[in-house]
Amino acid sequence: QVQLVESGGGLVQAGGSLRLSCAASGGAFSSYHAGWFRQAPGKEREFVARISRSDDTDYADSAKGRFTISRDNAKNTVYLQMNSLKPEDTAVYYCAADLLFYHIRTNPRSVDYWGQGTQVTVSS
Repeated sequence: QVQLVESGGGLVQAGGSLRLSCAASGGAFSSYHAGWFRQAPGKEREFVARISRSDDTDYADSAKGRFTISRDNAKNTVYLQMNSLKPEDTAVYYCAADLLFYHIRTNPRSVDYWGQGTQVTVSS
């Protein structure tokens, strides 16, 4: 059983940056693929970025060029560096982990583990 705890959210002005962290415990985190999703009020949860066990990365079009996902297996942590933030990035951001890489983007309903979420608010 893997537990995921996100941190690093907050209020930032448009154009600013935040770094989200997702700390994992309870399992062999290096064996898992990981990713980030977000959910804005009244909208469905959407994919943001994912990283494989071997550090392959993949991004939603909305995140390309602005967000960077990375992982530190020694610290059992996944990061999401978010730059040039826009008001439309406002959402609750969730960390996810799964043994199957394709689940992270194409089948989120089957994702094994989710964090509780961290709020990101970008003011204009």
